[in-house]
Amino acid sequence: MSNEFIPRSIGNQNCDAPITGTPHPNFDYIHRTTTGDEEYPEEACERYLQVNGKFDNLQVTNNVTSSTFNGSINIQSWKGFDIQHPNKPNYRLRHICLEGPEAGVYCRGKGKGKVIELPDYWRGLIEEDTISVHLTPIGNPYVLFVEKINDNKVYVESNWEKSGVDIEYYYVINASRIDGEPLIIEYEGQTPADYPGDSSQFSISGYDYGRVE
Repeated sequence: MSNEFIPRSIGNQNCDAPITGTPHPNFDYIHRTTTGDEEYPEEACERYLQVNGKFDNLQVTNNVTSSTFNGSINIQSWKGFDIQHPNKPNYRLRHICLEGPEAGVYCRGKGKGKVIELPDYWRGLIEEDTISVHLTPIGNPYVLFVEKINDNKVYVESNWEKSGVDIEYYYVINASRIDGEPLIIEYEGQTPADYPGDSSQFSISGYDYGRVE
């Protein structure tokens, strides 16, 4: 009985089917179910450990743990995107994200009149005292200024009362998020692991993700 091969009942020879099952709580090697031997039965599933692996793309849903790392890391930690060019065939477009010392949000648009209504979801998301407003009049060099910010609205004033018309303008409005602790911009340390604040609210490019060979 000990030397007898008993075929596994698998029912489906689709070798490309995804592996499913209950996640095991311990770390382990990836198992390999064939030896590559031509005489080895296709139905056999003797356990082999996949010690070395090579991937074109790898998606990790939680954490990656490693005692050593061979390769290179994005030292600058630039955060960007790279897409197919929207109007030049065989070209690509790469941009880098704007950086700043805060978890900021913004809205922008084209306005007319004395009130700009901020997005409703900004209530409870941003600190009202951090709101800044940039206004650019359209058509004429009118004087525009912010009279007040109240109840999720920006009140705009100008010299338009003398002109007798409502002035159109572009606006850009920025604010800081209220959730989470303030960012510690400079701190002593050798790696992001030395950050003295709450690291659970951050994902750092080149450290938590973005490592490349």
